[in-house]
Amino acid sequence: MPVTDTIADFLTRIRNGSTAKHKTIEVPSSNLKLAIAQILKDQGFIADFEKVDDSKQGVIQVKLRYYLGQPVFREVRRVSKPGRRIYAPADKLPRVHNGLGIAIVSTSKGVMTDKQARRENLGGEILCTIW
Repeated sequence: MPVTDTIADFLTRIRNGSTAKHKTIEVPSSNLKLAIAQILKDQGFIADFEKVDDSKQGVIQVKLRYYLGQPVFREVRRVSKPGRRIYAPADKLPRVHNGLGIAIVSTSKGVMTDKQARRENLGGEILCTIW
């Protein structure tokens, strides 16, 4: 069955894999998903990721991270959706749980966290929030 929102599918696979205590999950690869995975790794929400080439578009293998047997994040939420895009200027970007979480923003200079976008004074589409 075709997926219309590939980012929501990616985040749901991470959420479901963590809930089921899987060590790794696999998702179809895209440049946007690779950028989001890099941010999740840099911020410590996943252990690692690797792009594996196959005969099609490739697969991203994500190694999930746990602390004391629990996932390191509590909530992953998709904000902007294909039916309703959410954009914000730099000064209106959300602060997720008073800075304890992050918002991932797609800007004109690439995909970055809300803190990086505020620092560079860039607004953009708010893809998701994680805390």
